[in-house]
Amino acid sequence: MSDTPQVPQQPMYKTLHASKIISTLETLERRISERFPGSGLAGVCRELLSVARGSQAKVDALMRPNLLMRAASITVLAAGLFLLAYVGSIIEFKRSTENLFGVLEGIDAALSIMIAMGVGVYFIATVESRWNRQRALDNLHELRSLIHVIDMHQLTKDPAKESTVGADTPSSPQRPMSTYELSRYLDYCAEMLSLAAKIAALYAQGTRDEVVIETASDLSQITTHMSGKIWQKITLVQNIVGDGMAHAPLPTSRRVTGATKPVETATFRETAEPDAVPKDDA
Repeated sequence: MSDTPQVPQQPMYKTLHASKIISTLETLERRISERFPGSGLAGVCRELLSVARGSQAKVDALMRPNLLMRAASITVLAAGLFLLAYVGSIIEFKRSTENLFGVLEGIDAALSIMIAMGVGVYFIATVESRWNRQRALDNLHELRSLIHVIDMHQLTKDPAKESTVGADTPSSPQRPMSTYELSRYLDYCAEMLSLAAKIAALYAQGTRDEVVIETASDLSQITTHMSGKIWQKITLVQNIVGDGMAHAPLPTSRRVTGATKPVETATFRETAEPDAVPKDDA
């Protein structure tokens, strides 16, 4: 056995890991399915989970160099340089007939060729990055649409409906939820939006492209704004529950022959101790 002390490997927390996001989404999908079986929100969560699994492979593909595209670009550049060198080799320079206008025309032609060659080289050299950018933007656009679908599911979940007076119309949304179920539903929506933003951050993490990073940042701001609205609803639900508990009836006292003891009403009887119930009621 070696006497060298074993240094424990420290976990890395500097980057996002797609596997952790997928694991969290799997747990969230089970929670939603168990709480609201057969609900549309569970289906949306499964779709988000599918997008997360696909994003892992897509981000890995974007980070890997495209060798075929790079080989094609190098071949085109080499062919262009060879053609330019060949054209230069067949030009005959006759110093005896040179004049000012001929020199200026030659300089102008040379500058035009150099500019055209520079544009061509830049276009070919950035083909791979522009290709990867377009693929990332397409994936982020799909994620953006899914984010708005999540927001649509919480749109009609209005906690203020419980404290308002008025009859529903035939077109009023159906809300067969208790206040606790409503708070859980809204919390699930907020979690899904947060995880969607983390999926977008995977694309920004795997590239240096400013357009992709800016697009992922925009999605993060959108989800933050939507989550803020959802948490306002959750706070309203908590306030309604708190007001209901504050106005709940207090335990009452009733006189029993021979003694006067405080006896809990039916609302609180489940928490009463055995000694608090008169023997006459046994």
